[in-house]
Amino acid sequence: MQARAGWAIVLWALSGVALAGDPLAGRWLGSMGTDKERVPVALEFRQAEDGAWSVRFSNPLLNVYDTDAGGTLVREGDRLRLDTLMLDLRLSGDTLSGTLPGPNSRAELKRVRTLPQEQPPPKLPPGPTPRWQVRLGGLSYASPTVADGVAYIGATGGVFQAIAIADGALKWTFSTGKPIHGSAAIDGDAVYFVCDDGYLYKLTRADGKQVWKYALGDAAVSRIPPHPAVYDWDLVSPQPLIADGVVYVGDGLGVFHAVDAGKGEARWRFASGARIRHGAAISGTDVVFCSGDQRVYALAREDGREHWRFDTGAPVDTTPVLHENRLLVGNRGRGLYALNAADGKEIWRLGFWGSWVESTPVVHEGLIYIGSSDLRRISAIEPASGKVRWRSDVYGWTFGTPLIIGNRLHVGAAGGTPYFIRHQASYCTLDLATGRLLTRRPLPDGGGHQWGIAGSIVRAGDTLVYATVEGSLFGVAVGEW
Repeated sequence: MQARAGWAIVLWALSGVALAGDPLAGRWLGSMGTDKERVPVALEFRQAEDGAWSVRFSNPLLNVYDTDAGGTLVREGDRLRLDTLMLDLRLSGDTLSGTLPGPNSRAELKRVRTLPQEQPPPKLPPGPTPRWQVRLGGLSYASPTVADGVAYIGATGGVFQAIAIADGALKWTFSTGKPIHGSAAIDGDAVYFVCDDGYLYKLTRADGKQVWKYALGDAAVSRIPPHPAVYDWDLVSPQPLIADGVVYVGDGLGVFHAVDAGKGEARWRFASGARIRHGAAISGTDVVFCSGDQRVYALAREDGREHWRFDTGAPVDTTPVLHENRLLVGNRGRGLYALNAADGKEIWRLGFWGSWVESTPVVHEGLIYIGSSDLRRISAIEPASGKVRWRSDVYGWTFGTPLIIGNRLHVGAAGGTPYFIRHQASYCTLDLATGRLLTRRPLPDGGGHQWGIAGSIVRAGDTLVYATVEGSLFGVAVGEW
């Protein structure tokens, strides 16, 4: 499988042979993790003339190579502890064994001569060239919304527009004067979207005329866009959810709104503790949403009464997905959760090795497919247990939802520099069964901190549509793959 092949480089293990001097000194390679997933890990121990130890850390899965672990290595006989890595190992001959990182992750390493090195992206066919391109007049972090041969999308320039999917021709525009960061939602002959002017808009799909606008009240909330040294990124706005004549949407102040779709008037409101920047899901008589206050909330659709809440331990910046009475939710720290939709109890949790999980997953034929942030991987995961089937490196941030067509996954990746991990933008396709990269079209550096595809690639009949951070919408023919 591709995920393993990327780090299973031929290494010269020196089992039973100690280096000169202290038996700890030198390079060590092995694996760590749980029954859900085992991943590679490498350490190098160096001793200075004054006897102090430094530890270098490599984790090919997390795209970290030869990095100073920091902290102070504590040695008590054959026991080693390093708090910065949550490392607790014992040295026995040419084996280090114990836990890393933390008590729930078993680790075993053997002495080696060389350590893994960062590998460049493979040279692959680029796939078809886009048929058309439309400039959107601003940056775009959202996914396009498509229906009946038309793509609907806004940008930070403050213009929402409808674009013909056949040839990229502009059908109509609607100006708000303020940035639009979120994807639109379609219901019948109407299209809905959220704007940074503090309003939820309803327009007619045919001509873009305003039907109503509803005051969310968060116009004064400021954003932190992607930045190389400030990590409280605030990229998107929630995509409205329409069900049974009600529009459900959160705002930047942390208030969740139920709005009458016909009149544009509030049905009820519910206050969470921090911003709500992603969409909601319907679960029976409940509506479920995630908040930056670390929690997942389930509210009664009728009156907004809280049914349950679950604390994930880190800000939640994803749209929940319901699958067979399980809610799938990623967060900015602890990974991917499966919660019981009836009561919010945790069924399982899968760590992403420190990476944020801001991709909304898709479930297809018994597997979860999901992107990740600094992990750079697309992952295939078993819904019942959370066990990893495979992970595949796409060499960039994958914030969107993978698109499945036949036996391929279509994935957009964003790049960024300067950054402590190398991220390179591209449009990729992967083999659905194994995760093997099949095609990769690199996307050029747009000159800002981040570029490439931050949203999802979507299908509209015989055309694939995607937007780039730099502010262009592209159309690619499905039949050319």
